[in-house]
Amino acid sequence: MNSAVEITNLLYRYAELIDAGDLDGAAALFEHAKLKVNTSDELQDSRGVLSIWRNYMKIYPCGTPRTKHVITNPIVEIDEAAGTATCRSYYTVLQATDDLPLQVIAAGRYHDTFERVDGAWRFKYRDYSLLDLKGDLSGHLQASLLGSLGPGAR
Repeated sequence: MNSAVEITNLLYRYAELIDAGDLDGAAALFEHAKLKVNTSDELQDSRGVLSIWRNYMKIYPCGTPRTKHVITNPIVEIDEAAGTATCRSYYTVLQATDDLPLQVIAAGRYHDTFERVDGAWRFKYRDYSLLDLKGDLSGHLQASLLGSLGPGAR
């Protein structure tokens, strides 16, 4: 498998794990990475982001957040000799619950950095703070977080 496919598969694996409610599995993808989760310069490790997800993300009785993360437009730039890569991509999050019809609840961008270690690509950094459009997040996030996201988050 070529490097670009391996890297985009990491993007898609993240979406698959989050949508399945496997927060531990999603966090494990970032075991060697740092994540920027808000507009401050503070970075989180995989344990920190897992704690954030567990504290703020609603998980329904089915064991999932009732979401579908769609990752598109990956622009992958690879330095094979250095074993490094970057990727800029878009995400769109859809959700449907018993109380909310199917709708787009968020859209934004991921800016990722990858490194190849022992022949395998892994996340090194993710800017998780690039939320561009907010829909009704009331079915996705706990009420305590909604106020910090400003108008439109409901």
